[in-house]
Amino acid sequence: MTESSPETTPETLAKQLKVLADPNRLRILNLLMAGVQCNCEIGDALGMSKNLISHHLRILRNAGLVQAERDALDARWMYFSVNEEAIRALVAAFDGFFDIARIQPRHPQCGPRRMKGRPTTKIVMK
Repeated sequence: MTESSPETTPETLAKQLKVLADPNRLRILNLLMAGVQCNCEIGDALGMSKNLISHHLRILRNAGLVQAERDALDARWMYFSVNEEAIRALVAAFDGFFDIARIQPRHPQCGPRRMKGRPTTKIVMK
């Protein structure tokens, strides 16, 4: 990454990867990609306890990937959905980081592959 915005620094990307590295959080995100869900629907679909779901939802919300909305008629109910803007930004950040066009041919400047300033013959690894 030659020019990094604050959203695409290796540190920021690593934090997002840490959030996404948990299989339960990925399952919850996958479920939310199908639309708005309440805690009990997530629990029924994934066979997880409500307190465990709440734990993972809190982490996803703190990372900005999931948003919550209270029911207008009964504030005890909360509905969770994917934060589309955050997902778009995340996809763009990782797409930019892993852009194949960034891979450049390069010869090492040290080691046995260099001889008097010129690269040696290509070494084939088997």
